[in-house]
Amino acid sequence: MLASRKIFKYCFYGSVVFGTAIGIASYRHNQHKIENVGFVRFGRAALAAGDIVLHYKQNLYNTSLDPESIEYQKLKSKVHKEAAEKLLKLCCANKGVFIKVGQHIGALEYILPHEYIETMRVLHSNAPSSSLKDILQVVEEELKQNPKDLFIEFSPEPMGTASLAQVHKAKLKDGRTVAVKVQHPSVKGNSLVDMATMEVLVMIASKIFPEFKIKWLVEESRKNIPRELDFTEEVSNTMKAKEMFKHFSWLKVPDVYEDLSTERVITMEFVEGGQVNDVQYMIDNNIDPFEVSDKLGLLYSEMIFRRGYVHSDPHPGNILVNKLPDGKACIILLDHGLYAHLSDYVRNEYSGLWLSILDRDMNGMKKHSHALGVGSLYALFACMVAGRSWDSIQSGVAVTSHSVREKEDFQINAPKLLTQIFETLALVNKELLLILKTNDLLRGIEFTLKTQNRMSSFIVMSKCCIQCVYECKMKECNTFFSRCRNLVSEQWSLLKIMVYYFYLSLRTFTVRSAFKSVLYM
Repeated sequence: MLASRKIFKYCFYGSVVFGTAIGIASYRHNQHKIENVGFVRFGRAALAAGDIVLHYKQNLYNTSLDPESIEYQKLKSKVHKEAAEKLLKLCCANKGVFIKVGQHIGALEYILPHEYIETMRVLHSNAPSSSLKDILQVVEEELKQNPKDLFIEFSPEPMGTASLAQVHKAKLKDGRTVAVKVQHPSVKGNSLVDMATMEVLVMIASKIFPEFKIKWLVEESRKNIPRELDFTEEVSNTMKAKEMFKHFSWLKVPDVYEDLSTERVITMEFVEGGQVNDVQYMIDNNIDPFEVSDKLGLLYSEMIFRRGYVHSDPHPGNILVNKLPDGKACIILLDHGLYAHLSDYVRNEYSGLWLSILDRDMNGMKKHSHALGVGSLYALFACMVAGRSWDSIQSGVAVTSHSVREKEDFQINAPKLLTQIFETLALVNKELLLILKTNDLLRGIEFTLKTQNRMSSFIVMSKCCIQCVYECKMKECNTFFSRCRNLVSEQWSLLKIMVYYFYLSLRTFTVRSAFKSVLYM
């Protein structure tokens, strides 16, 4: 008890001193708006965190109900929902970095209770917006011209609002219709304060709950958010992605107008389309959701396993769909602010892990998981990577349907393993943290479109994994004979994969459909 009191005492006084310091330091950088001053934002966050802890203590931890009873489960769900709403309220009040972290929380389906996921997911498409006056002021400051001298039209309402910026439709003087992405006015000035605030709160949480290793979340945010706040990096990423994936004729990466883009403003080509999770839009426009999922799966398999250059924020607001002139589906990829960079070593080991999962090779899973840093937690890590239960992995993820019931059971059981999950995330090679988040967002899209059980996804992934593994082996070949042997071995492995999936397809489809599903991938 005395030790606990000491912890709270030191954390409290440390927080007061820290909050005052960051408040003074940030005041002059936030246009003297009281809601943007550091100690106000810090105080709001500290009070919200304390309120959530107290809420659990008073309403759940002090109950006499049997933890296995239905009544307890209903109470726990209610408390989770109320706590999640308190957290959402904090994110919307502090905005900026807090919205970004809230979006990340909304993607952690394998960690958090579904009440948190459903509540925080609203931030992916309905983040708070800035006023038109503030937005136009940023445009003028960045582009050094009055917006009226640049645009003949500028939509007063944003097309979409995200954590760090919002997008307006506009028309240039030369008649081109563009999308203008503008950073929220105070987000950059608040970012250092907000990250420091989160670091203090995580430090306090780690003292109270030492079993929850969540320092990695702050470290990743501290590393990635400055990159996302510099729009010149997004411009560079956009141009690189456009060039790297130009062989996909069905992929559209909007052109960027560099002369009208700065650290806080991006002007880009305006492209029409519906969000990738808008099923009604696809029905109305006769777009096949299976074709959309296949193309999205192919794109991300190429990014992860072949290129090691991965768009790491594929929530539905950043992926649009429309139709090409030939009637086929077109994927429009937006918001290139954050890309994961995978080394050859990580790509090779991660490809090996996926091949082991698809092949039900337990020794392979253990070997590659160990190489990626998770050691004895390989079984849990395999479940997190695949988004499937251990029973499904043992039975074969390619031959067992990914049902809604399995997904719900996965989400129900995941919180029971929270300590081990946090330990896994603390141990795993940090290059993969964004990939795990990306996987979850893509799986969410597949479930919305009801395409999660298509065979083509496994064919594409297997081919890309094999190509990655043999590409890495080829770099170690130093003779003509060894290179030829490696090439023959790769083609033999690809042939075996095709034959295996053709056999699986025959169990579900006609011979013609089976040939089509294998040969066209």
